[in-house]
Amino acid sequence: MSTPDQSRPDRAPRPETLLITLTGRERPGVTSAVFATLGRAGVEVVDLEQIVLRRRLILGLLVTAPADVQGLRQDLQATADELAMTLEVEPGSGDTTQPSHGRAHVTVLGTPLTAAAMAAVAGRIADAGANIDRIERMARYPVTALDLHVSGAAPDALRAELAAEAARQGIDVAVQPADLLRRGMRLIVMDVDSTLIQGEVIEMIAAHAGCEAEVAEVTERAMRGELDFEESLRSRVALLEGVPASALHEVYDSIQLAPGARTMVRTLRRLGYRFAIVSGGFSQITDRLAVELGIHFTRANELEIVDGRLTGRIVGRVVDRAGKAEALREFAAEVGVDVASTIAIGDGANDLDMLAAAGLGIAYNAKPAVRDAADTAVNVPYLDTIMYLLGISREEIEAADSAAGVTTPAPPV
Repeated sequence: MSTPDQSRPDRAPRPETLLITLTGRERPGVTSAVFATLGRAGVEVVDLEQIVLRRRLILGLLVTAPADVQGLRQDLQATADELAMTLEVEPGSGDTTQPSHGRAHVTVLGTPLTAAAMAAVAGRIADAGANIDRIERMARYPVTALDLHVSGAAPDALRAELAAEAARQGIDVAVQPADLLRRGMRLIVMDVDSTLIQGEVIEMIAAHAGCEAEVAEVTERAMRGELDFEESLRSRVALLEGVPASALHEVYDSIQLAPGARTMVRTLRRLGYRFAIVSGGFSQITDRLAVELGIHFTRANELEIVDGRLTGRIVGRVVDRAGKAEALREFAAEVGVDVASTIAIGDGANDLDMLAAAGLGIAYNAKPAVRDAADTAVNVPYLDTIMYLLGISREEIEAADSAAGVTTPAPPV
């Protein structure tokens, strides 16, 4: 009796799963044709990915292996030939490996985002012992934004490594843990001056008093953390004594919002987010901003006005660094969300406690000390890019605007 030849293919163990990859020109009916062929073989779908890049389709499927693997391979090849597509079938076993630890979203922003910069980012991820499991484009306009699904390294370690590389490459890289909190953020608390709006309101008012340069110098030192905020604010406000209250209306009319501010608030309100603004500036300005933008909560300092002129004093307690963090906690309690489900956005030393208290603290075009302390930093001048950190793509934003009859800018290419 002869011994079976274990080297013969028909004697080899039958694979548990098949990895099937098809590539070719995108057209209607490709996916249905492939699944019809698989359906006749009676296989089960284990996993799949399908993407289209410039009308080029890439379809990857993981299916259970049928009894007649060779027959399915031939049928799939016939289907691929009819579709003018390239087919690969790789036998194997098991499901797609799921990372057990160190899962993170790495969002990369660039204007432009070069291949060299991406090579550097990918290199640092590899150096950390992590893998890039998936890459999705979040936006092409006004910045190129990519969301990298990464596994195998602690997010904090990745953040430190990638922050240094981002600075070298002139791009932004934000790292967040891949957990449910990313989808559960429901309260956004923002600074106002140089964050929600461009410029500093107190300097605009100071222009009416002829002391703009003096006030600007003190503001800059306070934002760097070199001066106590309350002391610096009171000294600057004192210089505004005698300015007509009507100047506040002129200042408000001259305010320019940060690019993308309306888009961000409009889009996230549709998703049920609540917004708050907390400012070391003045309620005479922030209250009007809240009404105009549909912001739910405000906290700011009140300028004292007597006989139609500023007295150079502030009414009540100053909203300082600690006061901003306190306001965030109060607003979270009023909304009924945990502080871990809040996002804080700011640019100066006065925002540090608020950024630390929030579940996600974002330094927006911030001073170096603030960037170093925050969970992540965005240095492009578009406030709506923050939505890409939340997993919301530009295409989704534009589709929602279109459905509501609102036009958002279109990409140049």
